[in-house]
Amino acid sequence: MVMRNILVTNDDGPFSPGLKLLYESVRELGEVKVMVPETPKSASGLGITLHKPLRVHKLTLDDVKMYLINGTPSDIVHVASAIFGERFDLVVSGVNLGDNTSVQVVLSSGTVGAAVQAALEGIPAIAFSYAEDDPESIQREDVASMIKSFVEKLSRIILEEGMPEGVDV
Repeated sequence: MVMRNILVTNDDGPFSPGLKLLYESVRELGEVKVMVPETPKSASGLGITLHKPLRVHKLTLDDVKMYLINGTPSDIVHVASAIFGERFDLVVSGVNLGDNTSVQVVLSSGTVGAAVQAALEGIPAIAFSYAEDDPESIQREDVASMIKSFVEKLSRIILEEGMPEGVDV
């Protein structure tokens, strides 16, 4: 079996309950690296950091080794390959609390911004959102199980078959 390189990111930072769900969903699918903004970067869209140095440091939280960066989700996609010394086969971003459904929200979303940046760099990517704002609801066993199952299945399909016809990366 070919080892796949997967980047897990978000726009909510290391303490987001959706991040742990995302990691748990894809950890068996390949070599997973986690890099997130050190503080929430909601509504950062495709923003990149130009006028300050980007700093990266390590954190282990709930047995998940991750790298924190003082930049945006788009910055993460830009620098992750260089930091880890590998090209990613898939970028998964989220799981965002709250829907990303309107044009205005999608264009400003940091969660979506990371996936779009990956696509611009030729890397298949998926942004996941959960249309609830209550962080406790995403942690309910039935909800968490449903999200993990969906993320794992969709990620596996993309890794094995590529993006659907008509979706360019």
